[in-house]
Amino acid sequence: MLLYMEVMIMNYRYKVQNDEIDKLFEAILSLENVEECYRFFDDLCTINELEAFGQRLKVAKMLFGKKTYQEIEKETGISAATISKISKSFTF
Repeated sequence: MLLYMEVMIMNYRYKVQNDEIDKLFEAILSLENVEECYRFFDDLCTINELEAFGQRLKVAKMLFGKKTYQEIEKETGISAATISKISKSFTF
């Protein structure tokens, strides 16, 4: 899992970067455990937004595992357009 995240981070192309987002990321990096993450993100996101983050991470893992768009769409119900957007976030 760590190698997977390192690859994603190394290959990510920033779409937006500003002081507010820097502060958000610094706050996230200061979290010490899963319970703190739940409390933090519960304050920031709706349930649907959190579930979407989880689904997108699952799709990214499947793409990294060389699954086809059709396989991912069938397993997750995520549209090909969303899969494509996630795929463009990093290179393989």
